[in-house]
Amino acid sequence: MRLSKKILSIKASPIRKFFKYTESAKKAGKKVYFLNIGQPDVSTPPVFMEAIRNDGRDIVEYGPSAGSIEMIDAVKDYYKRYDMDFAREEIIVTCGGSEALRFIIDCICDEGDEVIVPEPFYTNYGAFVRASGGVIVPVTTRAEDGYRYADRDALESLITPRTKALLLTNPGNPTGVVLTEGEMELIGAVARENDLFIISDEVYREFVYDGKPMSSFGQIKDIADRTVIVDSVSKRFSACGARIGVALSKNRELTENLLKLAQSRLCAPTLDQLGSAALYRLPSDYFDDIRAEFERRRNAVCEELAKIDGVVFSKPPGAFYITVKLPVNDAEEFLLWLLQNFDDGGETVMFTPAEDFYATEGLGRSEIRIAYVLSESELRRAVELIRLALAAWNRRLSERVVSAAVIERANAV
Repeated sequence: MRLSKKILSIKASPIRKFFKYTESAKKAGKKVYFLNIGQPDVSTPPVFMEAIRNDGRDIVEYGPSAGSIEMIDAVKDYYKRYDMDFAREEIIVTCGGSEALRFIIDCICDEGDEVIVPEPFYTNYGAFVRASGGVIVPVTTRAEDGYRYADRDALESLITPRTKALLLTNPGNPTGVVLTEGEMELIGAVARENDLFIISDEVYREFVYDGKPMSSFGQIKDIADRTVIVDSVSKRFSACGARIGVALSKNRELTENLLKLAQSRLCAPTLDQLGSAALYRLPSDYFDDIRAEFERRRNAVCEELAKIDGVVFSKPPGAFYITVKLPVNDAEEFLLWLLQNFDDGGETVMFTPAEDFYATEGLGRSEIRIAYVLSESELRRAVELIRLALAAWNRRLSERVVSAAVIERANAV
């Protein structure tokens, strides 16, 4: 018996595949600072559980496949704050943003169709596109250029008759890049002129720093028919385990077909929708303190990274990730050594190697993603551990080079 080529083409998550090594490190008595998973440490707002406790129902029944009216209306009202007016029929509630993405790509892509994605990208994009029979076509970005990608020539050079969509994260994961208004207009024009969908993953929407405004492709009126927004309670409301997401689009043909897939899995979780509706109704100023806290964390990480010789990074304007180019040949090899052989005072650190965030073979091998979801003091210590580990790693390599040279001279005598 054989498994499908599609499933065999999908890589294991680089964010989770080192779990067994962190467990071994902890069993060995080491404290591990986890910079690998984007799980905010901010408390989930109490209104989530209060809404569930106060519901009073006797049966947790099936709900509407498109989502409960309470949830859909809460989402509608939230988007009105940002000058985006969606009808109920233009909103589909999903089991997390991941399901929204998978459903959207399933609706758009036939076997062999292409989706243009800036790399590095959130690794699950690769799984979603491949599972749908599609092909990721990467727009390669560079650490030295701040990972920016809104370039008309670069985008249009990749468009073929099989191209169906541009898939973007704004603010970005893993880079923290935030598109400017001009960049969004450019991307919108490219999509409009080439008859492409824009899949805009906006789950980090309120994490925009330095006083800059939040922006959305949903605010650009002349591309409304080809824009589909992905949203989620996971990151902004620190409710990752609730598994409630949303797909929004004014393209009724798309949302009608998204509903078919929603019907195939019956409904999103009834109780989680109750809690999530309460989250979407929180006042806008709920995000102010959280945004300020993550901006301080970002600044702390960047200050500590600046103390390390040979690293390349740009201060990210959004989300809570930073992609960093290290002075190593293989970040994955370095991480395994960190977890298995290195500690300072019984402490070590876990990050995510970035190679699997690229579709282009060989790129990202020296890069890592840091999720700055710990306290400021813990983040400073974690980056200090990276600096100390790099120094120890380079000493180790130098000693190996010297040893090899000594052996070579001895053999020559």
